[in-house]
Amino acid sequence: MSASRDEKTGKWTAQCYYENWKGEKKHKKKRGFATKKEALEWEREFLKSTSANMDMMLGAFVDVYFRDKAGELKERTIKNKRYMIESHVLPFFENKQMIEISPSDIIQWQNAIRAKGYSQTYLRMVQNQITALFTHASNIYNLNNNPCKKVKKMGKSDADKLNFWTKDEYDCFINGIDRESKYYVIFEILFWTGCREGEMLALTKEDVDFQNNQISITKTYYRTERRDIITTPKTEQSVRVIDIPQFLTKEIEMYVNHCYGLPDNERLFLIVAEAVQHKLKRACEIGCKAN
Repeated sequence: MSASRDEKTGKWTAQCYYENWKGEKKHKKKRGFATKKEALEWEREFLKSTSANMDMMLGAFVDVYFRDKAGELKERTIKNKRYMIESHVLPFFENKQMIEISPSDIIQWQNAIRAKGYSQTYLRMVQNQITALFTHASNIYNLNNNPCKKVKKMGKSDADKLNFWTKDEYDCFINGIDRESKYYVIFEILFWTGCREGEMLALTKEDVDFQNNQISITKTYYRTERRDIITTPKTEQSVRVIDIPQFLTKEIEMYVNHCYGLPDNERLFLIVAEAVQHKLKRACEIGCKAN
C-alpha cells in the first residue's frame, strides 16, 4: 500500500495492486484525500472488498454486494435498494465491521428506524435490505453469525387494509374525466385489467388484440435520470394475456385512431407515472372518491 501527496493541491492519492476474480493483476488509484491517514484507510477497505473479508466495514461490503448482484437484479431494483441502504442502513453501520455487528445492534437500529414514523410496509422493505446484506455475507462469504437471524423482523409484508374502489366509486370517478382525454383510456385500462401502472405505460399497439379483446402484458416502463426504461416484468408470472371487455377494446381503438401515424411498437401513452398519479390525485380531490 502507498499514499502520495500532490504538492500543487496538497491532496493525497492512494494506489494499490490487487487480483480480480479472474486472477488478473489490476492497479487501483484514487485521488483527493485530505490526509494520508484517510488515503491509507481507503486502501485498506478497498483491498478488503476485493477479497470480501468479513472484518471489512459494512459500507465497503455494500459495494461488494451490489457488484455481485449487478447481473441478477434489474437497474431499477438496484437503484431502489441503494437508496434505502444509503438512507437507513449506512448512517448507523457504515463504519462498523461486519463481524462486529450484533443482534443487539440490529435491535437498536430497528428502534431508531421505527421512531421515524414510517408505515409498516415501508419498515419491512427497509428491514429486507439489511437482511439481504447479511444473508449474502453468510451464504457467499462465510460470515459465521448473521445478526438478523436472531432478531424479529420489523414491519409487515402487507398493509393492514387495502383501499379498494367499488364499481360505484369508480363510475363516479371516471365520469369526472374528459372522455376525449388520454387519461380516460388510461384509467379504464388500469381499472378493467388490474395491471400495474408501469405495465400500462409500456403498452404498445402491438400489445392489443383488437379482434379477440385481449391485452398482452410483456414489459414494464419507468423513467429514471431523464431516461426512458422499458424492461421485462419483475417476475415470469407477470407476463400474461388479459381478456378485456369489448367496450374497452373500442375505447383503445378510438384513442389509437386519434394518434395519427402511431407506430405499432410505440408506447400508447407518452407520459410518466407521476403524471398519472397527479391526475388521479386531482380528480379524487374534486370527485366522490376520497384519498
